[in-house]
Amino acid sequence: MAKPDSEDKPGSSKEIAEDIAAAIAARKLPPGTKLREEALSRLYSVSRTKIRAALLILSKDKLIDIIPDKGAFVSQPGEAEAREIFAVRRIIEAALAREFVATARPADYRKLEAHLKAEHAALSGDDSQVRSRLLGDFHLLLADVVGNQVLKDILSELVGRSSLITMLYQSERDAACSSDEHVRFLKAAKTGDADAAVQVMLEHLNHVEAALQFDGPVEDRKKDLVAALLA
Repeated sequence: MAKPDSEDKPGSSKEIAEDIAAAIAARKLPPGTKLREEALSRLYSVSRTKIRAALLILSKDKLIDIIPDKGAFVSQPGEAEAREIFAVRRIIEAALAREFVATARPADYRKLEAHLKAEHAALSGDDSQVRSRLLGDFHLLLADVVGNQVLKDILSELVGRSSLITMLYQSERDAACSSDEHVRFLKAAKTGDADAAVQVMLEHLNHVEAALQFDGPVEDRKKDLVAALLA
């Protein structure tokens, strides 16, 4: 993030939310960190109203939890929550894969193949937030093709929560494997074999879950908020 006296310091609520999200992705703000409105207002030289709007954006993206009468905290999904999320995703996305095979047209495959190129480009960079978002968006694009808005709304929340989990607990190597498995899924779907496509999707979700590293070193949960954002 830019220093407080920099001319390009984030000013809009959206920019502030993106700046904080980048700090979370970079693990400068560990899970459980309290995001104090007053400190953020001073840091960004904006009103607390703008800070509240930024926090609402982050809450919608599942990056923070806003707890009434307590404040905003960086989300801290644990292993049990992750297991439950992936269990539900396997149920939903098995059906999604089958519907996708029945629905997808050549133009849909071209759109998804273009998305895969963006995934590969993100894997060569060091922005884990963008990487996790693109890997999650692949699944939402499948839901777009199917055209069931209720399904997409449910999946959107699950993918958002999964993206935070993978951002915190997935290695770069495992992220690359996820992208490779997206390629495998499209290849299976193109054959028209729905059972094969479902199998690839389930294997993919199993691999992502199995690769999550929950037993890493415990981070300092008492980091100074302003210092972390200035780092």
